[in-house]
Amino acid sequence: MAKEKNSNTTVAENKKAYHDYFVDDTYEAGISLFGTEVKSVRQGKMNLKDSYVSVKTGEAFLIGAHISPYEKGNIFNRDPLRSRKLLLHKREISKLIGLTQQEGYTLIPLKVYFKGSYVKVLLGLCRGKKNYDKREAIAQRDAKRQIDRALKERMR
Repeated sequence: MAKEKNSNTTVAENKKAYHDYFVDDTYEAGISLFGTEVKSVRQGKMNLKDSYVSVKTGEAFLIGAHISPYEKGNIFNRDPLRSRKLLLHKREISKLIGLTQQEGYTLIPLKVYFKGSYVKVLLGLCRGKKNYDKREAIAQRDAKRQIDRALKERMR
């Protein structure tokens, strides 16, 4: 049974980013990986916690993302925390440089997934939340959860 070309399989998600930041805009980027890193990502051994994107000299780099070494990779394994180049068009990079130079904006990787056979990263242009914003988001989430629970009970 062949896999579909359009299937998007999520490998890693940065849930903490949605808690700590307001996501204003999203961008899709490819990521430059070595063979053993791709195999490790396929096994789901990737962590985006505390990672961010740095844009320098016309290139974007993913910094702080952890890809565990591939078990059977021996000498071909790379450093798990090395910075990895993101594949974006020049005009997208220049746009991101302008946007991140504004006060309070940063680029955060939100999700890593497979699009066909390619590894893609969903980048979020984010603004930091204050503590009262986080409390408000938690209260809204709890209220929604209670409403859903009550509706579910009514349906029975």
